[in-house]
Amino acid sequence: MQEKNRFYITTPIYYPSDNLHIGHAYTTVAADCLARFKRMQGYDVFYLTGTDEHGQKIEKIANEKGMQPLEYVDGIVKNIRELWDTLLITNTDFIRTTEERHEQVVQKIFQKVYDQGDIYLSEYEGWYCTPCETFFTERQLVDGKCPDCGRDVEIVKEESYFFKMSKYAERLLQHIATHPNFIQPESRKNEVVNFIKSGLEDLCVSRTTFKWGIPVPFNDKHVVYVWFDALINYLSAIGYASDEEKFDKYWPADVHLMAKDIIRFHAIIWPIMLMAIGVPLPDKVFAHGWILLEGGKMSKSKGNVVDPNVLVTKYGVDAVRYYLVKELSFGQDGLYSEEMLVNRINSDLANDLGNLVSRTAAMIIKYCGDQIPQPGVAEPIDEDLRNTALEIYQEATKKLEKLDFSNYIIAVMRLVSRANKYIDETEPWRLGKDEEKKDRLASVMYNLAEVIRIAVTLLTPTMPTLPARVNEQINVFADLDHLTWKEAGQWGVCQPGRKVIKGQALFPRVDIKSLEEIVMEPKETEVKKTNETKAEETKPEYITIDEFAKMDLRVAEIIECEKMEKADKLLILKVKVGEEERTVVSGIAKYYKPEELVGKKVVLVANLKPTKLRGTLSEGMILAASDENNVEVLTVEQVSSGNRVK
Repeated sequence: MQEKNRFYITTPIYYPSDNLHIGHAYTTVAADCLARFKRMQGYDVFYLTGTDEHGQKIEKIANEKGMQPLEYVDGIVKNIRELWDTLLITNTDFIRTTEERHEQVVQKIFQKVYDQGDIYLSEYEGWYCTPCETFFTERQLVDGKCPDCGRDVEIVKEESYFFKMSKYAERLLQHIATHPNFIQPESRKNEVVNFIKSGLEDLCVSRTTFKWGIPVPFNDKHVVYVWFDALINYLSAIGYASDEEKFDKYWPADVHLMAKDIIRFHAIIWPIMLMAIGVPLPDKVFAHGWILLEGGKMSKSKGNVVDPNVLVTKYGVDAVRYYLVKELSFGQDGLYSEEMLVNRINSDLANDLGNLVSRTAAMIIKYCGDQIPQPGVAEPIDEDLRNTALEIYQEATKKLEKLDFSNYIIAVMRLVSRANKYIDETEPWRLGKDEEKKDRLASVMYNLAEVIRIAVTLLTPTMPTLPARVNEQINVFADLDHLTWKEAGQWGVCQPGRKVIKGQALFPRVDIKSLEEIVMEPKETEVKKTNETKAEETKPEYITIDEFAKMDLRVAEIIECEKMEKADKLLILKVKVGEEERTVVSGIAKYYKPEELVGKKVVLVANLKPTKLRGTLSEGMILAASDENNVEVLTVEQVSSGNRVK
C-alpha cells in the first residue's frame, strides 16, 4: 500500500429539494476546516462534495412546479455552489449524480453485483418514506411513522431488484470489531452494531413507479434506488472504472463526514456495497450531531431553517465559520440562535482575539517605532508563554486529527487568553516609562507578536481570511500563501523589523439591539443595596470558578458623563474599553456629579446583556461598593482600559 501522503475527505452529497440551511453548512465548513488543516500539514487533499439529484421526491416537486426534474435541480445546485463560494469552501470536486461520469459507474457496479448473483428480482411490499427516500419494515416504524423524520409513510408494492445485504452482515460486524475507529463517535458505532445484530433485510435497490433515476442497465423498466445510486459518488468522483491511477491514489477515503441521521446508510449499506465489488472500506465514517433550533431539528419541510448567506452578509465569513466549528461538541447536538452567535462574536472574537491584536499593534506603534522589535531581555514568564504556545499547538493538532473541532477551537482560544493575561502580568505601560526597561519591553512586544502569529495560524483552517487581515496591522506572516501547520509549533519565526499599522477592529462588536429591541424598563435602577436582609443568618450560595470565569470584567475609562433627563438617580456614561466605546446607564447620580467621573477608570461588566433604561440602551454595568450611607465606584489607577479584571 502506498505511503499516506494524500487525504480524501467527503461530505454527503446534498439533496437539492430546496436551498440548503446552516445545518448543511456545518458539515461542509467542518470538512473544509479539516481539508485546510491537512493541506497545511503537506498532504495532497481531495475534498469532495456535491448533490444527490434523483428520486421520487425531486420528480414530485418538479412536477408540482411545472418543470422538468433536471431544470428544477439546476437552479438549486447553482445556489448551493454559490453558497459554498460564499463560505470559502475549498472542495476539489463537485459531483452531481445526473452527470454521465457518475451514471456510467452506477450502471457498471449494478451490473457487476447482479452478474455475481448478489442482486435478484422479486416483489417488494413495505413502508416507504418519500421525504427520506427510505424503505422500512413494519417493526422499524415508530408509532406507524418514519423512524427518522417522524412523517407519514405509505405502503408500496412493486416489482423490484434486491441486494443481498444479509449475506455480508457477519463480515461487516467483524470489520467493525477489528477496526475500532471505523465508526465514530462510539455512540454511533453502538447504534450501528445493534441495528445489524437485530437482523439485516435484503435491500430493495430499484423502483418502477417513477422514472427520475438512473436506468437499471439490463431492465429499463427499473431505475436504481436513490441511495444505491448516491453512495457510489465517492467512487465515481475519483475515477473508479475510468481512471485507475487517480482511484488508486485517493481510495480508500480517510473520512466520510455526515450528520447522524444518515449514519446507517454510510456504515451499513455502503460498506456492504464495497465488500460486494471487492473494494477496500473507508478508514472512518464520522457522524456529527445536529444543529438544533428552539423546537427541534432544522427541517426544510418545516420551514424552520436559517440561511447562512444572510449570516455571512451580517457578520462576515470568518465569524460564521468560527461559530459553526466551535458550536458542536464531539459528535453531540448543538443549539443555534442568532443571539448566541452574536455573543460568541462579541466575547471570543471582539473582546479576546480582536482586542489582543488591537492592543498589541497600538503598543508596538507607541513604544517600538511602528516595527516588530528585536527581543531583548527575557524573564521566566516568557518561557511559560512559549511553553503554553507549544502545548496548545500539540493539543489543537490532536483534536483536529480526532475531528474534535469544538475542543480544537477552545484550545486555541486558551492561548489567546494566556496572551491577554501576559499583557496584564508584564505591564508594558510601566516598562514604557522606564528607559532602562527598553530591552525588556522589546521582548514583551515581540512575544505578543509571536503568539498572535501562532494563534492565527492555528485558526486559519476555520477562519481563512484572518491571516491576511491580521497581517495588514501586524506583519507577522512573510508568505501568506504558504502558511504551514508546522510553523505554528515553532517559536521565533516572526521577523523583527516588520511594519505595524493601526487598523480597524478585526471583529467589531455587534450591537445586541440589532437583533431585538429590549423594551423592559425597570421602575428604578438600584445600585445601593441597603440592609434589607432578614435578621436570621442564611447559608451562602457558592459559585464555581468556572461560573465566575463567565463574567467578563474590564477596565473602562469614562470619557463623557451627563445626567439623564427626568431621572434623579441615573447618569449616562460614555466609556472607552480598549478601542471600543459604549454607553452605560448607572444609578449613581445622587453620589457623583458628572464632571467628577470623567477621566476615571472603572470596572465594567462587559458581557452583561444590554438593556434599555428609560429609552437609553445600557451596554454593561460599572461596579460599586455600598453601605447604608454611601456608594463608591470601584476605580483603577495604573492599568489601561480594555484590560481584564480577574
